[in-house]
Amino acid sequence: MFRFSNPKKFQELSDNVYPWMNFLAFIFILIGLYYSFFNSPPDYLQGETVRIMYIHVPSAWLSLMIYSSMGICSIISLIWKHTLADIISRSCAPIGASFTLVTLITGSIWGKPTWGTWWVWDARLTSELILLFIYLGHIILSNAFDDFRKGDKNAAILAIVGLINLPIIKWSVDWWNTLHQPASLTKFGAPSIDSVMLFPLIFMALGLTFLFVSILLDRIKGEIYLRKIELFKQEID
Repeated sequence: MFRFSNPKKFQELSDNVYPWMNFLAFIFILIGLYYSFFNSPPDYLQGETVRIMYIHVPSAWLSLMIYSSMGICSIISLIWKHTLADIISRSCAPIGASFTLVTLITGSIWGKPTWGTWWVWDARLTSELILLFIYLGHIILSNAFDDFRKGDKNAAILAIVGLINLPIIKWSVDWWNTLHQPASLTKFGAPSIDSVMLFPLIFMALGLTFLFVSILLDRIKGEIYLRKIELFKQEID
C-alpha cells in the first residue's frame, strides 16, 4: 500500500503522470466549456444564470474531495509517520482553499438572481465558509513552526478534527430547511437533471479534477525540494 510513500519513488511516478494530467485537464475543460456554453440550454427558471453551475458544482465537489484526501493523509501521518502524507496534505491545502473560495464566490453570483441576495447564513453556505477557514487554519498552522515536523503534526490534528464539517456540508440541505437546493445528482435513483446539462457538468468535474492533480503534483515536487534544502541546512548547522 505504501509502495510510493518514499518521496523519491513518488517523484519518479509523478514525473510520468504530470504531462498526462495537464493534457487531460485541457481536453476535458475545453470540451466541458464548449458544451456548457453552446450545447446546454438555459434553465426555464434561472435562464442563462444556470451556466454558473458548471463551475460552482465541480468546485464544491473538489473542495470536499480535497479535504477528505487531507484527512486521510493526516490519519496516515499520525499512525504510520509517513512524510509523504504530510507533504501531500500540506500541498493540498492551498488548492482546496482556492476551490472553496471559487465555490463561495460563484455561489453568491448564482444566488443573487436566484434568491435575490448575495449571501444568507444558510446551513450549506455557512458550513462551506467554515471549511474555507479550516483550510486557512491548516495553511497557517503548518507554517507556524520553524521545524516543519511540528507544523505537520499540529496541522494533521486540525485536519482530522475538521472532518466533522464534511457530513454537515453534505447533508445540511436534508437536515435543515435552507435556501440551497437539495441534491440532484447523488440521490437514490436517477439524477433529476437532464443529460444535456449532466454531460458538460461531468466533463467540467473531470477536467478540474485533472487540473487539481496536475497542480498538486507540481506543489508536491516543490515541497520535497524545500524539505531537502531544510534538512541540508540542519546538517550544516
